[in-house]
Amino acid sequence: MSLLVVGLSHRSAPVSVLERASLSADAQLKLLQDTVAAEPAAEAAVLATCNRIELYADVDKFHAGVAELSTLLAQHSGVGLEELTPYLYVHYEDRAVHHLFSVACGLDSMVVGEGQILGQIKDSLARAQDLHTAGRLLNDLFQQALRVGKRAHSETGIDRAGQSLVTFGLEQLAAGADVKQWAAGKKALVIGAGSMSSLAAATLARAGVAEIVVANRTFERAERLAALLEEQFGPRLTEGDDTHVRARAVPMDSVPVELTRADVAVSCTGATGLVLTADAVAATVEGRTGAPVAVSVSVAEDARPTAAGTGAETALPSAGADENCPLDLSSVPSGFSVMGEAAVAGLDAATLEQHGAWAAGGTAVDRPRETGRPGAEADAELIGALAATATRVGRIPERRRPEPVAEVPRPEPVLFLLDLAMPRDIDAAVHRLAGVRLVDIESLADASADAPMASDVDLVRRIVADEVAAFGAAQRAAHITPTVVALRSMAADVVAGEIARLEGRLPGLDDKHRAEITQTVKRVVDKLLHAPTVRVKQLAAEPGGAGYADALRTLFDLDPETVASVSRAENSTEKNRGPA
Repeated sequence: MSLLVVGLSHRSAPVSVLERASLSADAQLKLLQDTVAAEPAAEAAVLATCNRIELYADVDKFHAGVAELSTLLAQHSGVGLEELTPYLYVHYEDRAVHHLFSVACGLDSMVVGEGQILGQIKDSLARAQDLHTAGRLLNDLFQQALRVGKRAHSETGIDRAGQSLVTFGLEQLAAGADVKQWAAGKKALVIGAGSMSSLAAATLARAGVAEIVVANRTFERAERLAALLEEQFGPRLTEGDDTHVRARAVPMDSVPVELTRADVAVSCTGATGLVLTADAVAATVEGRTGAPVAVSVSVAEDARPTAAGTGAETALPSAGADENCPLDLSSVPSGFSVMGEAAVAGLDAATLEQHGAWAAGGTAVDRPRETGRPGAEADAELIGALAATATRVGRIPERRRPEPVAEVPRPEPVLFLLDLAMPRDIDAAVHRLAGVRLVDIESLADASADAPMASDVDLVRRIVADEVAAFGAAQRAAHITPTVVALRSMAADVVAGEIARLEGRLPGLDDKHRAEITQTVKRVVDKLLHAPTVRVKQLAAEPGGAGYADALRTLFDLDPETVASVSRAENSTEKNRGPA
């Protein structure tokens, strides 16, 4: 087994990088085709969700496989290899199996314990099977991962450790309030009609919204989802059932109008551009309130990443990180330029001159600079002037950071937005609009980092460890099967040859005696081979048992091409197996 996975997820990369690296459906298909066409890979599968992109392959060389898979991910994601590499992780053989099984159980999800990943793994396998890029190894791996995930959810309380991403997102929109009380009577707009949007619509219906409007580029799919919602959550005749949800479908160009009527909107499409811009959302809120939408300027919101994935301001590194700086800057206030005026406040003239010479020498570590701050040359001039002043007066008086200005509290939101798309559907600038609460993948990642984990997680981890060991043993045992088949085939040929030679020496042998002799010889051969072949399969299943197949081939002088042909035949059969 030479299983290799190369990927990135919300645990290894910022959301801005995941957003740019996201793969469209066509890009995933092309990536699969190019991977199996590459020299090191024999099989391939892609697992792409809103918070992970992973490429699985059966490779014959580790280092060449890592280089090739990393390059292919960079090419098809559109993110340069040098930029992408720091965020990639690599798992090989048993570690790769452990990783996928953990993913299938929801242990690696943004919301621990969510079960939607099982459907995404199933779709990934089906895609690879349709393109015939999944052979025996990946078929076995992904189908076993599905079984392990189902076992974890049925045998433990991992579901209590977290919820689906939709449920978690609605909890964040409710900001601590009970979701059903928050959602009761609200009108909801769902943009998109895929699996995530369908889950969002059903979750909203169960939460108690009064109306759901579904918008999609393919109107027929929107109609189908709306009809399912009406069928499942429409008015009931049963007494005591208070789930009454009206559902209707609209074309995509009706979104601006429907947004003015909605209290909450959930968007999850495959669009490559923004579905809702900040201007469109601002216009919606202005239409409701009758007043221009204010823009929040709080420090927390200014630090929130923009649509391009960069913050309005980037916090400066620690002052103590500057190499060769002659000053002890451990007490310098965070956020001030270490080469500027604030860094040298209160220092004597001699030290200032040393610092000025260091700054003028250009040995400062490059870093993002705050808007309006002077450059390195201006800093050096400033320090020189300060040093001259210090020579005359002895010291420079301390300069203090201005007292923070009290923030104006934001008004209560009149519009709630949940963006579950990757890349994002809703402009990140909406975070700054007063009267709007936006929850997106990035804010969900921040919120989930502090989410408590259930005690059942430990039990699931033990299940994963046991299943990984069992899978490895099964794969090692399966690895020797072509050799055993080739050995038995050779034995059958020997029996057939000896029976033919016997017929030549005893031409008068009747059919009854010939059949009895043939059966006797076959039984002798089978009994001689039974114990060694059973035992070699048991030994091969143990760690380090891969060498037993080689030993068997050597001892019986088996033709390597015969063994390879059996393996190819099995692999061809496996590529046509359907998902579990």
